[in-house]
Amino acid sequence: MSNSPRSRAPKIALASTGAALLVALLAGCSTGIENGALPSTPEITNQTGRIIALWNGSWIAALGVGLVTWGLILWCVAVYRKRKDDSKLPPQTRAHLPLELMYTALPLIMIAVLFRFTATDIAEIKDTSATPDYTIEIIGKQWSWDFNYTDDDTHLAGVQAQLTGEEGVEETLPTLYLPVDKRIEFHIMSRDVIHSFWIPAFLYKTDAIPGRESVFQVIPTKEGFYKGKCAELCGEYHASMLFNVKVVSQEEYDAHMEWLRANGGDGQLGIEYSRDQVVKITQDQAAEENH
Repeated sequence: MSNSPRSRAPKIALASTGAALLVALLAGCSTGIENGALPSTPEITNQTGRIIALWNGSWIAALGVGLVTWGLILWCVAVYRKRKDDSKLPPQTRAHLPLELMYTALPLIMIAVLFRFTATDIAEIKDTSATPDYTIEIIGKQWSWDFNYTDDDTHLAGVQAQLTGEEGVEETLPTLYLPVDKRIEFHIMSRDVIHSFWIPAFLYKTDAIPGRESVFQVIPTKEGFYKGKCAELCGEYHASMLFNVKVVSQEEYDAHMEWLRANGGDGQLGIEYSRDQVVKITQDQAAEENH
């Protein structure tokens, strides 16, 4: 009796569940821990650790739910499969109130828990109540970026990248300088169409929408060179909307501000210099010439 199909069913289900778990773990390892399902990127800002914890927690919870679901499915397939010599109709159950309550309540509880952690982390990430050390305006445009360092009254006007495939292209990209361990408040705007300001290493991006200002704060905690890009399809040369980010010491940041002043970067670039305004000025000039 110990070798009957029914007695072997739990062993089959357990073996199948173990195999599924092993495949999932191997798949995650094969892509590398930094880029796989469970990243472990070092804390580059004061928020990257929180974001990674939320991501990893969501993945682990989803994997746990999946394993339980797969295990129950395989167990039902093994235990309640039709036997070769069994021609009887299985017992029919019209309703099972405890079971129905369970598969209604459990998903609601899981969603509530996930919502609680997500809402808490999003509120913390988007909190701008603290007084920033520096305020920087980021203005997206087709197809580059302008940076206004408002506290230092300097700016950098970005020029569209020429993606020729040759070496040295990165050196021509507009570079955003950030002082390490200082709270930076970004004001994100657009001159023309919708763009999206994204620094992948910071694990955060936000849209630049015409006529609307998006604000967020972050504290870069690790000096280094990072890459940025536009994450919203914004036209023919969307792929050229690249920029660099350098998180540097306070001394190097101050030196860069002095360099901007000495090289035509004094003052601020206004959002009024938008594509729509340039088109209107051109139309007005053409109308005057016709008269």
